Amino acid sequence: MIRLDNIFVKFGDFEALHDINVHVKEGEFFTFLGPSGCGKTTTLRTITGFIEPSSGSVFMAGKDITHVPIEKRNIGIVFQSYALFPTMTVYDNIAFGLKIKKLGKNDIDKKVRDIARKVDLSDEQLAKAVSQLSGGQQQRVAIARALVTEPAIICMDEPLSNLDAKLRVQLRNELKNMQREFGITTIYVTHDQEEALTLSDCIAVFNKGKIEQTGTPNDIYNHSKTEFVANFIGDINKLDTQITSSLGLSEKQNHFIRLERIRVERESNSGFPGVIESQEYYGLYIKYYIKAGGQVLKVIEKNDGVNIYRPGENVRVIINPADIMSYPKE
Repeated sequence: MIRLDNIFVKFGDFEALHDINVHVKEGEFFTFLGPSGCGKTTTLRTITGFIEPSSGSVFMAGKDITHVPIEKRNIGIVFQSYALFPTMTVYDNIAFGLKIKKLGKNDIDKKVRDIARKVDLSDEQLAKAVSQLSGGQQQRVAIARALVTEPAIICMDEPLSNLDAKLRVQLRNELKNMQREFGITTIYVTHDQEEALTLSDCIAVFNKGKIEQTGTPNDIYNHSKTEFVANFIGDINKLDTQITSSLGLSEKQNHFIRLERIRVERESNSGFPGVIESQEYYGLYIKYYIKAGGQVLKVIEKNDGVNIYRPGENVRVIINPADIMSYPKE
């Protein structure tokens, strides 16, 4: 559906994007993930036409659109700030793109009301000024405005970042359900790892203008290709030499293991001796800090309400070498 071939973007002497190659399939929810300034928004703006690459090509449905103007790309855009017209009604905000396309009044009315129902906006809300709505409602307006013109693709640049944590989780779920319902190809930009893992069919992890890894959420999390990806996606333990040498691991590599991959037992003939230093209680699970092998390991255990370890308690820490991800030392 969307393909980026060997995209380079330069601003003067600064290279913002270096050899970006991406293939987004039709109907896919594809996320660009990475820290601030890594190139993910620049890549999105290259797709939408706000930035023209220094070299490389952008294809949509097999057609080269590298030099096609923004308004002719048939791409819906939801900005981080929503970019709504605050003094206009919700109805007029959603209808704006249709009016530019010079659709008839009846057609506009039908399309606006249809899309409003799908994103859970009432007739009463349609009549209000955008400034009278909550952040979550404004986000729905921005999505409705992007979808109402029936674009081939919708691009979203951190659309949930201005919302509080609870609303962000709620709208994240709604966003995925909407995307499934419409079946629309979606390109999504975020720095939030949890958001990327829960929403995406495929993720590209950016770092310093390059893509470190592209894959499914499971690939990115459990089979991180680089040390940067392993550290950026979720929490992880870097194992010290005392543990790695006892496991027979190479000293020429750095070794990491996810928190939930470590097992803790009170009595075992295997593993390392450890002492519970502290715990964090999250309800579904408990996060333990365990002094073992010359370092403090972070471990997540499912909370069964019975088998809970207390600070100061002696335990055995069991690590399966197959669960360790290893990367060359720089």
